[in-house]
Amino acid sequence: MKVFHGVEELEKAVGTHLGHSGWHTVTQRQIDLFAEATGDHQWIHVDPEKAAQGPFGSTVAHGYLTLSLIPMLMSEIYAVEGIRMGVNYGVNKVRFPAPVPVDSRLRAGVELVSFTTGAAGYQMVARVAIEREGGDKPVCVAETVAVLAP
Repeated sequence: MKVFHGVEELEKAVGTHLGHSGWHTVTQRQIDLFAEATGDHQWIHVDPEKAAQGPFGSTVAHGYLTLSLIPMLMSEIYAVEGIRMGVNYGVNKVRFPAPVPVDSRLRAGVELVSFTTGAAGYQMVARVAIEREGGDKPVCVAETVAVLAP
């Protein structure tokens, strides 16, 4: 994990790749719990028998489940000392270029795109690419926006 000793050090990292998270397995239990939480019970996610006959040969994670893993994955990549808190402010761009079959192992890589000072603190934009082990393209690419409070 990369530790930044203050926001000044983080600001100097704009344009650099901050690193990768560890690998995490997406289980059917996670997929089912996400379906329960969101009400998205489409068979491609929650019916292993029917999904086995579908286009991916198994159930697949919801795209938004993959997106929701970003805070956990990013927490393994970097930390900033000297701030009170970080708040998710939004996402500028999100794409799901490839599916996430059940039991896939995923990890994230993060590039710091920008860092600016604002009224509420500091705003940082990071490009996050989540990859599937053995996959040939990312499963999620998102440009996240966070506000860091000093």
